[in-house]
Amino acid sequence: MIQTVLFDLDGTIVDTNELIVQSFLHSLEGETAEPISRELIIPNMGRPLVEQMEFFTGKKEVEALITKYRTFNLAKHDELVQEFPNVRTVMAKLHENGIKIGIVTSKIRLTTLMGLKLCGLDAYVSAIVTVDDVKEPKPSPEGIFAALKELGSSAEEAMMVGDSHYDIEAAQNAGVTSVGVSWSWKGRSYLEQYNPDHIVDDMFDLLPLVGISSEVKVD
Repeated sequence: MIQTVLFDLDGTIVDTNELIVQSFLHSLEGETAEPISRELIIPNMGRPLVEQMEFFTGKKEVEALITKYRTFNLAKHDELVQEFPNVRTVMAKLHENGIKIGIVTSKIRLTTLMGLKLCGLDAYVSAIVTVDDVKEPKPSPEGIFAALKELGSSAEEAMMVGDSHYDIEAAQNAGVTSVGVSWSWKGRSYLEQYNPDHIVDDMFDLLPLVGISSEVKVD
């Protein structure tokens, strides 16, 4: 029986997609041989920011670009970020039923906390593991193991919910149940390539997976 649910943040429970795309377009303008497009950005979402900057520019010195990205990202955060449909309702339901909730993300802690607070989700979360807290980001299982330890949970009773293959592979590497969300910008067919244990089309679909009956779907 699942007693612990770990969530990725961006693209999974908090809709930061447009913020991320705009932040990359802003920070990389004039920095690459060919203009960076949304079509190039979207498949790389889910990786740590430094890795993405190195990939897009082919450079190893990307600190100035990261600073430019984060300055824009922070300035536009509250304007462009919102939770996905039914997220708050389902997280409240999980919390009410004694399910432990954690976040495992490749974001830095500052913007992770900003997103959770803005969307009213912080009250339901008992463990947060960010890229600041690990040596190896997803798909390494390090973050999942750290969250499980903090929550006093075991892999056998936990699931990891995410929108990218980094989340699915991290879950598989950690031995926890893997769940993909079909509202990923990368799409359902992309997720299916990585054989998650489940793919959900709505946050309410998580409830039966942890033995909670879902009620009328109203957010």
